[in-house]
Amino acid sequence: MPSIEVRGDEALVRHAIAVVTKVNKPCRRSRTLVVFGCLVSVACLGGRTAGAAAQQAPTSQSSPAIPASPLPAPFPAAPRPPAQPRFVVVLDAAHGGSDTGARLGDPLLEKDIVLALSVRLRSMLTARGIAVITTREADGTLLPVNRAETANHALAAACISLHATATGSGVHLFTSSLPATPPASRFLPWQTAQSGSITQSLRLSSEINSAMAHAEVPVSLGRTSLQPLDSFACPAVAVEIAPLSAAGGSQPAALSDASYQARVVDALAGAIQQWREDWRQQP
Repeated sequence: MPSIEVRGDEALVRHAIAVVTKVNKPCRRSRTLVVFGCLVSVACLGGRTAGAAAQQAPTSQSSPAIPASPLPAPFPAAPRPPAQPRFVVVLDAAHGGSDTGARLGDPLLEKDIVLALSVRLRSMLTARGIAVITTREADGTLLPVNRAETANHALAAACISLHATATGSGVHLFTSSLPATPPASRFLPWQTAQSGSITQSLRLSSEINSAMAHAEVPVSLGRTSLQPLDSFACPAVAVEIAPLSAAGGSQPAALSDASYQARVVDALAGAIQQWREDWRQQP
């Protein structure tokens, strides 16, 4: 009597048998077909396929069914560790192009010195394995909204807006004066997006303050309403660099002093590196 062995789910098995029974040709040996991924073995009897014989006439006697070979159990998928967000820092060199910023001396312009500081800080952070995105790499005009778009698209972990001034001494750190918005607020107006990151921005400012104190650079803290700072949807601090005066026993240094610039940039890099360690531990 005929024997049919099929492997697959029920729907595929039925379809396989239907296809096999259409093969009504004389044969003298078993046939093995693969139908839609199912292995179908058909033994021939009386010049017709077993499938056709089985459809034409039922019989009171039948051969014992051949049990299908058990399929191996699928390997469980290896558990994947949760994806860690990428730590990215955005450096925003203020002004540029027709917007010269403050005139710090002849011929020193704010747009030029902050761009030089941005390039120097980017190189130092990159050497420490920190990903950096800059809003500008050349002397070009850039609107505040474009700067904010760059930072917010990058999902930055820190945004540093670089400024320079001829007044005061040391470094002035500014955070947004916007009131803090509860973390549950997912959608914030573009002009006040920073309100959702005020708490973290104050922590970042404190980190920079500590690094500057360690470098013996005097710091003053403040809060202000400033674009694009108010539109940054990330921890953000405006860092304004002033000449170093002799007050407090400091050695005077001009903004153009390379060693003074190196002290400030090195302190900023150290603060951002420490911020990365703190950021990894945040929920």
